[in-house]
Parts: sequence; structure tokens; C-alpha cells
Amino acid sequence: MKVAHSPGELGRQPRAVAIGTFDGVHVGHQAVVRAAVESGPRPTVVTFHPHPREVLGYQVALLATLDRRLELLAALGIEEALVVPFSPEVAKLTPEEFTRAYLEAIGTELVAAGESFRFGCGRSGDLVLLERLGFRTCVVEHVDGVSSTEIRRLVGAGDVRGAAPPLGRPVEVEGIVVSGDQRGGTLGFPTANLRADSELLVPAFGIYAGAAGGHRAAVSIGVNPHYGGAERRIEAFLLDFQGDLYGRRLTVELWDRLREERAFASEAELVEHIALDVEATRAATRP
Repeated sequence: MKVAHSPGELGRQPRAVAIGTFDGVHVGHQAVVRAAVESGPRPTVVTFHPHPREVLGYQVALLATLDRRLELLAALGIEEALVVPFSPEVAKLTPEEFTRAYLEAIGTELVAAGESFRFGCGRSGDLVLLERLGFRTCVVEHVDGVSSTEIRRLVGAGDVRGAAPPLGRPVEVEGIVVSGDQRGGTLGFPTANLRADSELLVPAFGIYAGAAGGHRAAVSIGVNPHYGGAERRIEAFLLDFQGDLYGRRLTVELWDRLREERAFASEAELVEHIALDVEATRAATRP
């Protein structure tokens, strides 16, 4: 998928455009994207980064990084993406100005969006306005029970099993594998220590069963209370894996929350519980 950050990088040609922020690319977003892909020609996404609500002064914990969002959109059949660098100046554009600058400039013929989609200064533009401006539109109905806000609530509470159906896939955390204190190796469970993007939503502290890199993974999210830690860490023990992951970007699926993190009476008790977590991970099912 070709990714552009200005209309000129794509050029003007007939397009069916799915438009939205698409944070998390949940099942509602997927319906919008499929509508554009099925409508043709040249299915394209117009999306925004950073998140518009963040630019407008609201705190937003993202369900996916921009890179992951674009990967998911490409997997749905999108051929090109225009990532609009959202700024206070873009927020001030009228719907007509935004349309000329971004939709007309790339040759958009059809726009697919959710029924609640709004754009332009004061959220004053909608699909009805786009029809008046000469675009064909595809209105995608809201999927009951699916919203980024509700998914964020579930993820924040650690209910990764409950968040998977509206998300349309398992909850994920991703980051670059960096050097940790290597304590897991001394215990017999070497872990990949993830440095996650600061804007990414990370589930509630606890121990999770999941997968990464084609292997099941027992994942610890928290501060390592047994060792008196204070800094949040995301550590994944990949079952039956041998190799070096340092410096690689790793996407970790979280299938189930197994238990809370806690301090133990001894290191031996800690190792015993980690072994139980590993066995629970082997038995876990992907949501």
C-alpha cells in the first residue's frame, strides 16, 4: 500500500475513499473500508495523524499506532492512503475548504464513511454536504455495541477477551524490543522487554496469555512488584522460541488476563507461578 502525507504524492485519479481516523480499525471501521473497497475505483483511505481529538486538547489513548493502523487497512484491500497531518490549521478549514484541499485534489469520486461522520470546522460537514458538492456517497450504518470508547474501556480494565469481538481481532500491544534487567533469563523465562509508544493504550496491569512472532507468549504488564519496581514494563516470554529480538518491532496479541501481578513470599514461589502462567498460556484459545 502506498502511503502519502500530502495530496500531491498521490496525484489526481478516480478513487473510492474511506475517510475517518480509524483508530484500532475495529469492526465498524472495517465495514466502512470494505464499502470503499467494494465500490471502486482505486480504494483509498484518507485518515488523520495525530488524532484530531488530541490536537483539539483532549487526551486520547490510542488503540493502535499509525504504522499498525496502516498495516490493518492494507490487509483489508486499501491500495493507497493519505495521512493528513492534523493540526490547528486543518481543524479550522471549512468543509468546503477541506474537500478542495484533500478530496478533490486526489480525484475522489465516492466517499464511504460512518453515518455519524462529521468533518470541517466545528464538525459542520457531513455526507449530505458531500453529495451536494457532487460526490457519490456510501453511508455505513453504525454497528451496535461497537465504539472506540467502549473498546478503550474494556482494554483499560484488562478485559482483553471482551474487547476482541468489537475490535475484530485480539487486543494488541506493540513496541520495540529493548534491553531490560534480564532477570527473566536468570529465572529460566527470558523475556522480550517492549518499549511501547507513549500514546498507545496499554491494558491494566496483570499477567496475560497471548502470542507474538508466531509463538504463544506469557506477557507481564506492570511494575514487577516482587522486586519493588516502579516503572511500567511490558515483558513477553515467547514459548519455545530461541533467538535475538533486540531492536525489532514486536506486535503482541493478548488473549486472556490470567491474574493480577503480585509480590511473592520467595523467588521460588515466583518461579512456580510463572510456570503455571506458561501452562495456562499453552492452553489458552485465541479469541
